[in-house]
Amino acid sequence: MSSRRDRRGWLRGAPPPRWVRALPPALIAGVAVATLLSPDPLDIGFLLGAIPPLAVLSYGPMTTALLGLVAVTVLIVPAFRLNHPGNTDLLTICFVAVLSVFVSFVRSRRDAQLDLERTVAEAVQRAVVPAVPERVGPVRCATLYRAAQRGTLVGGDFFDVRECPHGVRAVLGDVQGHGLAAVATVALLMGAFREAALDHPDLKAVAGRLDRRLLLDAAQNRRDELFATAVLLDFSPGAGTVQIVICGHPPPLLLRDGTATEIASTPWPPLGIGLPDPTAHDSITVRLRPGDQLVLASDGVWEARDATGAFYPLPERLAALAAEHAVDPQALADHVWADVLRFCGTTTARDDVTMLVLALEPPRGR
Repeated sequence: MSSRRDRRGWLRGAPPPRWVRALPPALIAGVAVATLLSPDPLDIGFLLGAIPPLAVLSYGPMTTALLGLVAVTVLIVPAFRLNHPGNTDLLTICFVAVLSVFVSFVRSRRDAQLDLERTVAEAVQRAVVPAVPERVGPVRCATLYRAAQRGTLVGGDFFDVRECPHGVRAVLGDVQGHGLAAVATVALLMGAFREAALDHPDLKAVAGRLDRRLLLDAAQNRRDELFATAVLLDFSPGAGTVQIVICGHPPPLLLRDGTATEIASTPWPPLGIGLPDPTAHDSITVRLRPGDQLVLASDGVWEARDATGAFYPLPERLAALAAEHAVDPQALADHVWADVLRFCGTTTARDDVTMLVLALEPPRGR
């Protein structure tokens, strides 16, 4: 999976940027230098009162106390000619410094607790949707995932690639809703897929297993509307062909010889609607050639819109990006994501965004 940067922003809990950390000592230095260089005394001692509150944003209680002490020292040292503050001014800055140390102590304890909770949450979420290896059997794999809800790694999209006795099997899907509320359903489907992919030689039976799992969960939790769209793939043991089942999801794209083509297939109903006889539904089998790439994307890519409301033209842009960059699967996914952001004129995902790029590769040693 491509690397993820902390998208919270420093005003939303991420570590502050360097300029915020440098602000308290820079302000102290600025006041000191200005008073030493000025031929006349400067009445700027009030600026030192801002040092302790600014330190709270970046530092712990010890450093905040030290910076507060330095601010008071600069205020009363005669060489800086700020040594005529009234008692009220001096006591005010001392009080602000002490209060800032207390606030810094509380913030540090809170941040430590939040970091622990975030670490646990990330471990749980990564267990639900673990990273896909760069290669599974004869198939090279690349993934890109961006959850719409800030501060989460998993939303309503799911994907996995597994090597099974029947070949290499992959799934990409989108459950109803997004964010943390959808994580339980994602975990449910991922567990069902991993078991069914091992147990059933027929890919249609795997889709039926996922459908039944959602139906049972909806009945047990009295949820009238619980469904998911999905694309399931089954690469033959030699990876010469791939069987595809589409359950209400946008079709995969076959990237071959610089052209991106939608794989035409009769779609099944979404998972959770009910499939009385999955074998009665059609699947499609595509013969693959070395160098072919299959690109699966969620609604967050297909339904991304620009300022005029136009949808992102994935097939056209995919072929152009592949021709322009001559990229490997992971780089292709990253370039598409950057292109989606440019197209929409934004810097964050408005919906859960998932891409899975699978490329046929000859076995090693050839």
